[in-house]
Amino acid sequence: MASAGLSLHIGLNTVDPARYDGWDGRLVACENDARDMAALAREAGYSDTVLLTADGTVDQVTAALRDAAGRLRDQDAFLLTYSGHGGQVPDETGGDEEPDALDETLVLHDREYLDDELQRELARFPEGVRILVLLDCCHSGTAIEVPDLLTPEALREQFGTADREEVTAVSRLMPPTLQGTLYRRDRDFYQGLQRELDAEATAGGRPGGRAGRLEADALLLSACQDNQLAADGRRNGLFTGTLLKVWDGGAFRGGHRAFHRAVLRRMPPNQSPNLYVSGRPSAAFLAQRPFTV
Repeated sequence: MASAGLSLHIGLNTVDPARYDGWDGRLVACENDARDMAALAREAGYSDTVLLTADGTVDQVTAALRDAAGRLRDQDAFLLTYSGHGGQVPDETGGDEEPDALDETLVLHDREYLDDELQRELARFPEGVRILVLLDCCHSGTAIEVPDLLTPEALREQFGTADREEVTAVSRLMPPTLQGTLYRRDRDFYQGLQRELDAEATAGGRPGGRAGRLEADALLLSACQDNQLAADGRRNGLFTGTLLKVWDGGAFRGGHRAFHRAVLRRMPPNQSPNLYVSGRPSAAFLAQRPFTV
């Protein structure tokens, strides 16, 4: 039986200001990223779902992920792409192994979506499903904290200006001061959610996952390193636009590591995409040409 491929593409040019203390998070190119990645996926043989701006809610994203998890089987393929803001939420519950005690987030239309929430949904996919995740957003990892990215020297090096408001307008970073404000407002909710995720992971973590966490078998290609910001653009985000040029309408040949290196070579030194292997995806999948169904 031939393998099946499903893809989900999320692009948010704004968020709901009523849920983000008046901030609408306006960006330019995220919806275009989602549409262009969906077109790539269709050409590669995937059946695609696209969620743009107001449809990029926690409920709709979760429903689409669970629908795909219920339809795919061993050796099928799932592609997830996200373009929008990234943020962080403190993990004060003690269950997370992040050294900086921060959960990275996708800034969806109605609230921030924890990285552990995404891992939980991807871990629902049957074993053997080939999962590729592409994130075009700022999402600081475990090496440093967001304020270290926003010194005048760091901003001037990456964006040519030390004006934080100007940088916020052209990067996909949720303003750190707003992150703090929203977390204080919604602290009880996020702590309850984090405890729930920790309890689920402890009770049913997948074999091979880190202790106390659900960890999907997946490949993650992200827009930048821990100590960098992801740039928006006029047509596409810098990462997505570069990826599309490397893919070249399907002319690219090579595996996922070669694809990552080719994208990396075309990016400026102040934004270096990262390839991360989550769980234990097969060596054959890692060596496979990207977007193969």
